[in-house]
Amino acid sequence: MPSASCDTFLNDIEDIVSQEDSKPQDRHFSRKHVVPKVRRRNTQKYLQEENSPPSDSTIPGIQKIWIRTWGCSHNNSDGEYMAGQLAAYGYKITENASDADLWLLNSCTVKNPAEDHFRNSIKKAQEENKKIVLAGCVPQAQPRQDYLKGLSIIGVQQIDRVVEVVEETIKGHSVRLLGQKKDNGKRLGGARLDLPKIRKNPLIEIISINTGCLNACTYCKTKHARGNLASYPIDELVDRAKQSFQEGVCEIWLTSEDTGAYGRDIGSSLPALLWKLVEVIPEGAMLRLGMTNPPYILEHLEEMAKILHHPRVYAFLHIPVQSASDTVLMEMKREYCVADFKRVVDFLKDKVPGITIATDIICGFPGETDQDFQETVKLVEEYKFPSLFINQFYPRPGTPAAKMEQVPAQVKKQRTKELSRIFHSYNPYDHKIGQRQQVLVTEESFDSKFYVAHNRFYEQVLVPKNPTFMGKMVEVDIYESGKHFMKGQPVSDAKVYTPSISKPLARGEVSGLTEIHMVDGGNGKPFSGTSKHRSTHFTKGGRGYFSYCLGHVLPRTLSSLLCRVSWSSLV
Repeated sequence: MPSASCDTFLNDIEDIVSQEDSKPQDRHFSRKHVVPKVRRRNTQKYLQEENSPPSDSTIPGIQKIWIRTWGCSHNNSDGEYMAGQLAAYGYKITENASDADLWLLNSCTVKNPAEDHFRNSIKKAQEENKKIVLAGCVPQAQPRQDYLKGLSIIGVQQIDRVVEVVEETIKGHSVRLLGQKKDNGKRLGGARLDLPKIRKNPLIEIISINTGCLNACTYCKTKHARGNLASYPIDELVDRAKQSFQEGVCEIWLTSEDTGAYGRDIGSSLPALLWKLVEVIPEGAMLRLGMTNPPYILEHLEEMAKILHHPRVYAFLHIPVQSASDTVLMEMKREYCVADFKRVVDFLKDKVPGITIATDIICGFPGETDQDFQETVKLVEEYKFPSLFINQFYPRPGTPAAKMEQVPAQVKKQRTKELSRIFHSYNPYDHKIGQRQQVLVTEESFDSKFYVAHNRFYEQVLVPKNPTFMGKMVEVDIYESGKHFMKGQPVSDAKVYTPSISKPLARGEVSGLTEIHMVDGGNGKPFSGTSKHRSTHFTKGGRGYFSYCLGHVLPRTLSSLLCRVSWSSLV
């Protein structure tokens, strides 16, 4: 090829090309006669390597997660929501703690033993080199405790961001999200109610109607975590109930720190909510009310009695008294006297015959005298509560009661033992032997020998393990009773009633996901998904897959996949 001298002027870089050089069209023609050499490769091995990340990979969304929850039904609902979001993103929720890559520990701060279990679980996780994320009331109330240092924490109002926290923790980072949900400066009830969840029992939906409370009890640590009252709007709660029934739920539990206070912060009330909810409960399904403190139910007694008479609402109410001594109640700052509690119980027993009243009692609160305790004993002997939660007092750090003069430990133990003896001295269900009752079957007994059902008054009835009974209304004859249960024999000619609702989700299946239709940009094949109102599953198409999380579609591979996404409405 002739060279151009350095001092020759070139109009364009193309001037250096001589006439002997091949033209572009010649090069294109020559390319047609080139036969490419095929390089063989192990196709199966290639696909396996492509779809499986390296063994030392820290790519989020592929790990196994073990979730442990302590405490109340509100905390259990939070745990279900966190499990659902993680599973929807792609994580595998496992029941085998040793097999998990990360432990999500959802704590309770009500009593010392619960926090001790929580602390011990953290220690065990560290010994086994597990990644750890902490949730619940303990880290929310006291995030600066020494044993929580360096660990990721997700606050009780931030559970909709659990995927972010887990993702960063798996990468080796420590993340803490403890803020409050607010709208224009007003505190909200918490995370959205329409988030994905995995119900512990596919037949039971736990709905938190509000968070926090209006009281300032001197012994309570939960207030430090859950804060002041913040209620969800009625329409959001009704929508959540509708969705649950469309997913095969046959029993709804309403929960909060104080259901009786519902709506006071948004200009509504508990009866207003309940009347709206009973309109959407299918025949054969049931609603159970959660705990309510005496002060906030007093003004609604007439309406509450009417609601508890409704055939789709259990005639059951949990009203903690804590002590039958007005002196002790004043020290607790419970904002009611024993007469108020008795008025509520007596009114409901009169207006709703057979109603089950459950209550709580604390033994050994600071300053409780023998006379104070005897007044509590007399209350139990008088009302013979069929369901009684007896708690020895534990001073919780940071509470006013922890600074009070304490009752000796031995005295507290003795009083707890004495009250337990009195509680076990009577059998509340003996008079019901021979009755015929309608019961709703929802779970299996701990010993796996029976199915567990509940009658109109939310009393536990054990029935034979007939698979056709699960999730159904069954008519039984009561033939035996114990302290906490009755046993029922299904009536031979009675019809097993199926509630007019959908087939329940499978155990471990994610609920609450919107239907998503996708086409893989790699090969044009659609991703698979289930119908709306039910969980959405994705299968791998081409060179990757998508996962749904928090109302978004999140890519989790390096392949170019997205071609089209369409959302189906939940309504």
